[in-house]
Amino acid sequence: MNNQLEVQMSWWAMDNLDVFAGNALSDEAKIALIASNGYDGINGFLPSPEKADYWKHLLDKYHLSFSVNAYPRSVEDLADFLERAKAFGGIGFINAQVMQPFMTGQSAIQLLKGIEQLSQDAGIPVFIETHRGTITQDLIRTVEYVRELKSLPLTIDFSHYIVAGELHTVSQEADELLLSLLSNTSSIHTRISNGEQIQIDPGEEENHPMFSHFKKWWQLGMKNWMLQANTNDVFPVVIELGPPPYAITTNEASGRNKEISDRWRQSLYLQRVVRELWSTINR
Repeated sequence: MNNQLEVQMSWWAMDNLDVFAGNALSDEAKIALIASNGYDGINGFLPSPEKADYWKHLLDKYHLSFSVNAYPRSVEDLADFLERAKAFGGIGFINAQVMQPFMTGQSAIQLLKGIEQLSQDAGIPVFIETHRGTITQDLIRTVEYVRELKSLPLTIDFSHYIVAGELHTVSQEADELLLSLLSNTSSIHTRISNGEQIQIDPGEEENHPMFSHFKKWWQLGMKNWMLQANTNDVFPVVIELGPPPYAITTNEASGRNKEISDRWRQSLYLQRVVRELWSTINR
């Protein structure tokens, strides 16, 4: 098997980075920065028809792959999005946040089944993100989906479940539920929660108590993906550290623009961590 890791940078995560020193960079300057710092692609948003050719040109110029995010509430929403994605062309996968946080039971399962079928028909992979405020906002509920929809492809972002469950310590019971989702790993978003905040800076010494948990989950997700992958399949990991209010700031009451840490440096560090984890399972 000759599987490859594909580390993408989140376009959303490029907002208002300290590395820009207060300057508003052009799209091309941001894309050049991503490419020159070792990323393989960009996870962003479907360009408008007016910008489609420009984006295709830049992605080709800097040799970057491209995936996009979608926010469907229904099968019809996704069908429309897939048509536009096919028209753009060259999209590796779609990361879907299904905007039905209060839909449960068979209604939710039927919607997820419909999304799976649309993805297969369109020939574009659609991964369902484990995310608050969406159909997968509840860990227990998502475990039930996976038990019934055994092939449901997930984008794993456990920071949402850690903060939603206030899991500043991870019990065996919680860990077992989280681990049960990893057999459906199709992609990973790297963000670390401490159970009280959604996105923290864990430092680069790997001594934060939550760091070992997330590294374990990421690595097991990679291993489980590889067990089911075909030859030459590509495994996407998105480095996605969001701007405020995801990022913690020192001026919450007056603008939320002074982050407590360097989000760009954190992103580069997490890229290194991900590549090292991948290398350990390919030795």
